[in-house]
Amino acid sequence: MGVCFLTTHFSLQYAYSIYDEQLYSQSSQLLNLSSTGIENELKKLDRLSYTIATDQQIQNLLLSIHDETPEFEKYRLRALIADKLIRYAGYEKYIFSIEVVDRLGQQATAGQTSSAAAAKQQFILDEAAEGSGGTRWIIPDTQDPHLIAAREIRNYQNLELNRLGTMTVRIKLDAIVEDVLERAELRYGEIRIASDRHVMYPLRLDHGATTYTPEEQTLGERYAIRQLNDRRYFVTQIKSDYLGWTYHSVIPFDQIFTKIILMKNLLFAGFLVSLLLVMALAIRFAKGLTQPIEDLIGRMKQVQKGNFSLADMEAAESAAPQMDEVGQLRRTFRMMVQQINELITENYAKQLTIKETQFKALQAQINPHFLYNTLESINWLAKANGQPKISQMVEALGFLLRSSVNIKETLITVEEELAIVINYITIQKVRFEERLIFEMQVPAGAQSLLIPKLTLQPLLENCIHYALETMLEPCHIRISCRTEPGRLILIVRDNGPGVDTETLDRIRRGESSTRGSGIGLKNIEERIVLAFGEAYGLKLDSAPGGGFSVSVIIPDEKRDRHV
Repeated sequence: MGVCFLTTHFSLQYAYSIYDEQLYSQSSQLLNLSSTGIENELKKLDRLSYTIATDQQIQNLLLSIHDETPEFEKYRLRALIADKLIRYAGYEKYIFSIEVVDRLGQQATAGQTSSAAAAKQQFILDEAAEGSGGTRWIIPDTQDPHLIAAREIRNYQNLELNRLGTMTVRIKLDAIVEDVLERAELRYGEIRIASDRHVMYPLRLDHGATTYTPEEQTLGERYAIRQLNDRRYFVTQIKSDYLGWTYHSVIPFDQIFTKIILMKNLLFAGFLVSLLLVMALAIRFAKGLTQPIEDLIGRMKQVQKGNFSLADMEAAESAAPQMDEVGQLRRTFRMMVQQINELITENYAKQLTIKETQFKALQAQINPHFLYNTLESINWLAKANGQPKISQMVEALGFLLRSSVNIKETLITVEEELAIVINYITIQKVRFEERLIFEMQVPAGAQSLLIPKLTLQPLLENCIHYALETMLEPCHIRISCRTEPGRLILIVRDNGPGVDTETLDRIRRGESSTRGSGIGLKNIEERIVLAFGEAYGLKLDSAPGGGFSVSVIIPDEKRDRHV
């Protein structure tokens, strides 16, 4: 015990010295994470301002406002601009207000009205003009406590780039900082943000805060220990790459090391207690040789009588675990009893599951003909009233309903799967009309191959949810195929917005949440693997702005469909 005590003591002293050195690096990393989180939020708002500035409807409204426009029309156009800005600002909790000043100097505002002076408004217009369409960041001050992102709205039609107005986005910087610090767990200290030695956060020091400000203290290095208000503070400084702001964290030095000092003091008491415990265990050592064997024999007799309960055994092992031969024998016996008990429980649960599944299967088949007859009546009524589109949709819906309810066939031919696709597209074409352009090029030779039921239709549904519904222009959805040695590849492709690499990786791992409640990509791939083996499945490809494609890989051979 003495040797262990000395070895551990000097080891911990060495570890504490390393901890003192690592503290500087860890604090810097934490501050860097906080600054990155703050500026990531600002980047999002910057992208939002670009989206507003390039919004075609806003640009058209601003073009319509000129000297010859009647006053009432000017008022109406500015009201429309304000409504559009409210839609953008409503989803961003960090936006205080969005203002658009047209060419006549009048404002359209979404959010709370700013009380900035005329000189400040002119300064904002001048800064935005220097940006030439880019974002100009204006730091807060005591009169206007909000961070301002200002940019000119240029006419992007025909690349004329004429000024249509100026947009001002006032941002709640304090709310962004508080949310980011809460996630980063920078709870032991305070943070300061400065731009060119001008403090922008916090604008006012709360009661009890340190008097440290970046304009009064300048660090020659990235870290330092400062004496402020008769207390020592650990100060870290970094400069961001995006906006060039300087971030400082001010953490009470004593508060950091309180637990470390306490741990050093508890170490000595802990080893003394350990010594007493070792002596007590030595006294009980003799009893521990024979009693475990007697307990094990008693439990074997209980198992012989049919008692497979492990409560007493687990309680005894957790109270006095042993690593000798008797302990190994006890754990082996416990594992054997546990496996027997699990097999009994599992077999009983399987029987219950089989019964429940049979009941649900019978329940799902109760009289589906009533729904089919109803759809058929609607179909004839639509034909009688000269409504061909309604008739087409009812016929397509009836086909899809029969296909989904029929659970006898798990594998169908590609031709039958394409029939489901065509009926699904028939319904969607009535809904989206010319916005949906569908093409299908699958040769007749490939249509006799087998494919798991409802493989292609969920992929088309994803194209409509994530591509067509998010686009203003027509969406092209195409099904094509190609053959490789021993397999057929069916490709479902759209020209939607696509996804980035990180999102695509999450989709491949099945970690991305969906908006619908239909069959997911993971489900489709698992059914293909179960039907044909690990060599087959799905392959996903996408790029931002480059659309999304899913390749369905199945064997190029005819097999018995009852798999």
